[in-house]
Amino acid sequence: MPIPSSNRRGSALLTVLWLTAALSAIGLAVANNVRGETERAATNVEDVKAFFIASGAIQRAVLHMNWGKPFYTPGMPGMDLDFPAASVHVEIIPETSKLGLNSSRVDDFARLLTILGVPGDNAAETAAAIVDWRTPDPLHASLFDAFYLAQSPSFLPPHTSFTETGELLLVKGITPDLFYGTSLGLDQGRAHAGLRDCVSVYGGGGGIDINTAQPETMQAVGLSAGDAAELVTMRKAQGMITPLQYAGIRQSLGPSGNRLGIGGSTMFTLRATARMKQADGKLSDLRRTVGALIKFWSAGNTQNVPPGFQIVQWFDRA
Repeated sequence: MPIPSSNRRGSALLTVLWLTAALSAIGLAVANNVRGETERAATNVEDVKAFFIASGAIQRAVLHMNWGKPFYTPGMPGMDLDFPAASVHVEIIPETSKLGLNSSRVDDFARLLTILGVPGDNAAETAAAIVDWRTPDPLHASLFDAFYLAQSPSFLPPHTSFTETGELLLVKGITPDLFYGTSLGLDQGRAHAGLRDCVSVYGGGGGIDINTAQPETMQAVGLSAGDAAELVTMRKAQGMITPLQYAGIRQSLGPSGNRLGIGGSTMFTLRATARMKQADGKLSDLRRTVGALIKFWSAGNTQNVPPGFQIVQWFDRA
């Protein structure tokens, strides 16, 4: 029996509608994919721009530190720099804000590790392992050597001074989480510093810098948690603790106050975070941070190096 022409026309129309719907779905998927790739490309471009601006901000900050007043005052924890395309905050962290990895006492390390969440007995053992790593031992009779020899691949600790803070990751008891800390959960108060924020091979040259030291570091040298928190609140509220205020604070804290200082010596970590400016002048949510470990050479230094600065280490993502 022949199919009525009206039914054939209905089937053809239905087929066309299905094809149109399918092509529309494909077109929508392609459009979404193209838009996503365009947004990702734009984000990558912004990231590259922010990287170079942050890098330039570190160089400008170094020049400001060399020039001194009115561009830089010793003890300043940071500076804000404005560029046509971005705004940059540069943190100035003297290595004197950290415990000296090669000079601090075992009880300082034990207190610091306990504050960072390591249980008491484990903190004491790990602190002893840190000191053992740097202690000369020509007979290789250290109690910790057997642990390192049992690793795969096996090795022996150098039993000499730490040359880089990152060596701590090889020391018994040091985990990546303990070393790096975490910034996750910052809004909920769950963030904590890591050992790399609290110790340095370049630290220990004087008092712990009161303007930039982590509260955990200040507690490690004897301050109470309350005193450390109060100092952090004070320096945040007014930008920095002045030398005059520092003198009073040092006296009021008693013996632990003698382990505090103000400003740095010649080694600084500079960490620049750039935020791009949008067309309407508002700052983008995208942030790019780079860092550098800087050595400053003053006139008449003992090594006869011309005055200026030297980039000791660079961090593309700090």
